[in-house]
Amino acid sequence: MKDTEALDRENFESYCGYHQTWTGGSISDLTKTGPSTVCGEYLRRYWHPVFITSELGNKPQLIKILNEELVLFQDKSGQYGLVHKKCPHRRASLEFGHCDDHGIRCCYHGWAFDVDGTVLDIPGEPKDSISASNAKQKVRLGAYPVKQYKGLLFAYMGPMGELPEFPIYDTFDLPDMVMTPYAAPFKCNWIQVLDAIVDPVHTAFLHQSQFSDGFGEMGEIKFYEHLKVRFFGTASRRVGDNVWIRVNELVLPNFTQSGSAFAADGSQQRYFGRSAFTRWVVPVDDESCIAFAWGNFGERGDPIEFNTPEGMQRIEQGELLDRSYDEKQANPGDVEAVEGMGTISDHEKEYLVSGDRGISMYRAQIRKYCRNLKKGRRPPQPAVLSNNVLGDGVIPTYGSDTILKRPNVNKNKEPELLRNANQQVMDIIFSGDALSGSERDNRIIEQLKALEDNDRKKIEN
Repeated sequence: MKDTEALDRENFESYCGYHQTWTGGSISDLTKTGPSTVCGEYLRRYWHPVFITSELGNKPQLIKILNEELVLFQDKSGQYGLVHKKCPHRRASLEFGHCDDHGIRCCYHGWAFDVDGTVLDIPGEPKDSISASNAKQKVRLGAYPVKQYKGLLFAYMGPMGELPEFPIYDTFDLPDMVMTPYAAPFKCNWIQVLDAIVDPVHTAFLHQSQFSDGFGEMGEIKFYEHLKVRFFGTASRRVGDNVWIRVNELVLPNFTQSGSAFAADGSQQRYFGRSAFTRWVVPVDDESCIAFAWGNFGERGDPIEFNTPEGMQRIEQGELLDRSYDEKQANPGDVEAVEGMGTISDHEKEYLVSGDRGISMYRAQIRKYCRNLKKGRRPPQPAVLSNNVLGDGVIPTYGSDTILKRPNVNKNKEPELLRNANQQVMDIIFSGDALSGSERDNRIIEQLKALEDNDRKKIEN
């Protein structure tokens, strides 16, 4: 018995749970997004989707975005409004208000407000009431501008003196692409969800069984940064005689695109296939967020049969959202991975490695813009990326899949071949930045095919 006890103690010496604390603080200047917080002020300088248009209906809708409780509505004239929850008169909630011909009317005393917060009517007061007249001049309901675009409602919640142009990305208008809006809720901080887009390593482990076997190939990982606003996490994988280059992109602060989820598995040639989704990760509060997006379906997107609520959930996170705990344990998706970190991850305890470089890069840049904003310097808008010769303001995007036939003729040089393929494809995509629309796409596709043809000729010779 004594020999057994001694042996057990020897085997257990490496266990260190008692002496190790795995709780720590979060990166508060990224995770806190309420009014007057550094990141909250930064995010309020941009347009964000806040709701799906078709789900609004004819009654006011209480929502929460960036830690603010707000009421979203459409009045009878068709105008959209996004206003502070409480009426400035006696603080009743406007979620119980009524949509008027113009604006919204409080249920408690009937005060009516236009979509910009102007007081339109104060019933119950004499026509010559001085106090009512003064109230109409002095009182404003807090309100934010709203833009409806392709089935999503966007809001700008920052100072009107800094109102930016609404950004138009090239994937907003791809020929023969069906774009269907969806929303995916996450019960955790927004940074935990955003991190995954520039983390190409996780797809090889979390998504192999959900999307295709090709996702399970690690390949070669590379990260890019462009104009301090756009960040890429790319992966070059070997699938048979093909090399598959998948590009995930993040445009600060929270716009994301990636390659397809189900249209590509690495087995068939593909030239600049476009993103499975066009997506924003929007904080609700510090412990929850929503991914608002369009699922993109067509020849250059994902297969049209995935254009269902269930299909878009699988595109978003690999699995259905509403599953039993046993199912989640057996086949976790992105929701389980990021929510399992806690509502706000203890970032101080992270141990980042080379595969996390994209995460380190974009986080550092957001923190820099937050600090600059405190000093009075506005953060750059996505429009800085729209530098094509047409000057049409359309922002080129890169989230894509390219699959080239490039046989492995020297296994000892496979990592070098994959890295070279990655760089060559990215250089070709970058070279199209001065062009726009179909001209840009056609130029990129032609050059990718020429690259593949040159490779074939080198092998034959």
